[in-house]
Amino acid sequence: MSRLSEDDIHRWLASGDLPGWSFERGEIFKQYAFGSFVDAIAFINRIAEKAEAADHHPDLENHYGRVRVGLHTWSENAVTDKDIALAREIETVARAG
Repeated sequence: MSRLSEDDIHRWLASGDLPGWSFERGEIFKQYAFGSFVDAIAFINRIAEKAEAADHHPDLENHYGRVRVGLHTWSENAVTDKDIALAREIETVARAG
């Protein structure tokens, strides 16, 4: 697992692989919008499957039809390649809808 520098993180976010993701306060994050609470929860459940498979768990906040996903690696107290990999998986889940 590699700790990423801020420059590396910004390069990943600018690469086009992670549209809408931002970096602030030591984490990468994105907010997703859904038409209903049930749709938001279904998205969280799909993320949970990917996170469990990767043994890497995001911070998730649900606000009715909005889900905020935050990623950083607790053991490194930084953003790592594991966070980028899981963010890419989450984008796949979001596109599959």
